Formats: sequence, structure tokens, C-alpha cells
Amino acid sequence: MQQFERLKLLIGDKINDIYSKKVLVIGLGGVGSYAVEALVRSGIQDITIVDNDKISITNLNRQLMTYHSNINNYKTDEVEKRILDINPNCKIQKITEFITLDNINNLFNKKIDYVIDACDTVTVKLELIRICKKKDIKLISCMGTGNKMDPSRLKIMDIRKTNYDPIAKIIRKMVKDERIKGKVMVICSDEQPKVKIREFIPSNSFVPATAGLLCASYIINDIVGDIYV
Repeated sequence: MQQFERLKLLIGDKINDIYSKKVLVIGLGGVGSYAVEALVRSGIQDITIVDNDKISITNLNRQLMTYHSNINNYKTDEVEKRILDINPNCKIQKITEFITLDNINNLFNKKIDYVIDACDTVTVKLELIRICKKKDIKLISCMGTGNKMDPSRLKIMDIRKTNYDPIAKIIRKMVKDERIKGKVMVICSDEQPKVKIREFIPSNSFVPATAGLLCASYIINDIVGDIYV
């Protein structure tokens, strides 16, 4: 496909491996929206997108598909439009539902090669790790990106190497208590929170976006056999 010629110059025939992979992205906020777009622009052509939210005005500071003109539209619908405008051949499954422990297994009714966890629900994050380990699916899970200002402090790492992140702390405990073997790969920042959180978590445009791009880079580099295992 001509639109991927520049990428093919970089990775050669590995582009065909990218075309064949199926990716599930859970959460289409500041992290997930950027992850999805980077994947599609990198040649992923079978993608499942999951989010139950509608766009609100407070999303406009950090979520890729949000505008004043589409406030109150479902995020899944707006992300689907962007995907198809980038690559009309992309096969998309939309799941516009809130994921819980009761329906999480429905996400795996089809073959999945990779999962990006960009959701905010800790119980779902924990269960995704369990499911992906059981099914031998590669997972990259994003920890907190709110209340941070330095995107260069974000890193791809095993959960056991994380610090300063309250979500990561919960996951580390689960991994230890349940004796989960092998790496549990996450995106995590070692930056300490900037302000005391009250009602809403502060955010900006560049930290969540960087985390989303790192999620996509993890998958693409893994497919082409680069630095991640």
C-alpha cells in the first residue's frame, strides 16, 4: 500500500507482519486515542476499540479526536471516523460499553495478538493481566499520566521496576501475591505528582499523548523484532 511506503523503507517486508496483527485498545482518552492513531498510521489493519464515554468539553485539552463540533458524540464513533479516513481498508470493531469483570471476557471472543490497556479502572487492569497471561497475549498497560508535566520521564518497563505511581503499586502487589511469572510491561513515569488532587485529576496535552505513542511503539517494535520482548 502506497501510504505505508515510508515505513516500508525503514522496516522492509516486516510491514506485512504488521498488516496481519489484531490489536485491542481499551480506553480512548488521552492515551488510547493517540495509541490507536499511531497504530493505524503504522499499518495495523484490524483493531478493536473500546470506550463507553461521550466526548465532553474537558476532553479537548488532551484527546486526539475531540473538537467543539463533536461534543456529546461517542468516542468510539469519532475514533472510527478518523481511522477510516486514514485507512479505509482498516477493519474496526467498536465496543461502546463500560468494561467490568462481568463482561471483560467478551473482549476476547475473537483472536487478539496485542492489547493496549489505556483504561482507568484498576480492577479491569488487573484482570487484563490475568487474562493475557492465560491466553499468551502480549499486553502493554498504561499507568497514571495525570498530574505530570514531563513526558520524558515516561518509560516502557516491567511493572516490578515502577515507583511513584499508585496504580502501579496495586498492580505490583497483585503480581507478587499471585506469583505471576514473566514480564508485565507497562508505561510508567517516575515523576512525582505536581499538585494535591482534589475533585479532578489535572492533565495536559503532551504527557498522555506521549504515553499513547509509547504504547504503539512497543507493539510495532515487537512485531518487527526490534528491542522489546
